[in-house]
Amino acid sequence: MDRFQEMQVFLAVAEEQSFAAAARRLNLSPPSVTRAVAALEERIGTLLLARTTRSVHVTEAGQRYMEDCRRILAELQEAEESATGSHAVARGQLTLTAPVLFGEMFVTPVLVDYLAEHPAVQIKALLVDRVVDMADEGIDVAVRIGNLPDSGLHMIKVGEMRRVVCAAPAYLAKHGRPLHPDDLCHAQVVGSSSITATGDWLFSGPQGPLSVRPEPRLVVTANQAAIHAACLGWGLAHVLSYQVAGKVAGGELEIVLADYEPPPLPIHVVYQDARKIAAKVRTLVDYCVARLGQDVALNPPRDG
Repeated sequence: MDRFQEMQVFLAVAEEQSFAAAARRLNLSPPSVTRAVAALEERIGTLLLARTTRSVHVTEAGQRYMEDCRRILAELQEAEESATGSHAVARGQLTLTAPVLFGEMFVTPVLVDYLAEHPAVQIKALLVDRVVDMADEGIDVAVRIGNLPDSGLHMIKVGEMRRVVCAAPAYLAKHGRPLHPDDLCHAQVVGSSSITATGDWLFSGPQGPLSVRPEPRLVVTANQAAIHAACLGWGLAHVLSYQVAGKVAGGELEIVLADYEPPPLPIHVVYQDARKIAAKVRTLVDYCVARLGQDVALNPPRDG
């Protein structure tokens, strides 16, 4: 193998943390993957991967080398794409990251439609609830929720996410609408530990931030379960606006206390700066911006 191939093999083993998984990913035999890494380590003169009978871990030297491999291979791919005209036609492998639930609900349908229109592109979607370092992990495009630091990345706002309180119309007709967050302390609510681990519901009033701690008789670990309980008329739920946009539009739920909602969090499509952005990145960014930016669920009407 040449050095670039060895880098690809090492990177696959490091990312998969498995020689066998890397072999499957690269369509190579496990012995050839083992030999390639061993030859690389012998030439460099240092241990890059610590092996045990059950696991593979990247050493400190391996971590530094892995970052260099990602950068070098990305630059090589950019050069090849430029030479073959890929900066004009979308083709090749793309990696995108987004939060898990948001990615499942909103990003995945966009990717499916994008791939149908761009048959020469392949996409790996990394759906995780953590902030991924785009440079270190080789991410081309990210969809992120929240206020972003000034990192030199390009970002385009496509919507907002609100933390909302909602209930079924039948519940509100029977128990009345809360007019102030303090009313929640005497209301029937369903708690969701996925919103906050402390049990506090956060709001913003004329005097600034405020919080209340209802005493729910039902606590669930997933927002979707809280939403379902609210739809059944159990009580008030504190969830994310995009998760209930369809049910609010369909009349199954109503949003209350909208005047006390904390400031919304922006949703951005983010991509790295490049001297000459590849068509696959440019077209995916444009596609995501157009689709997500037009989705009414990301900017639901405010009512109270």
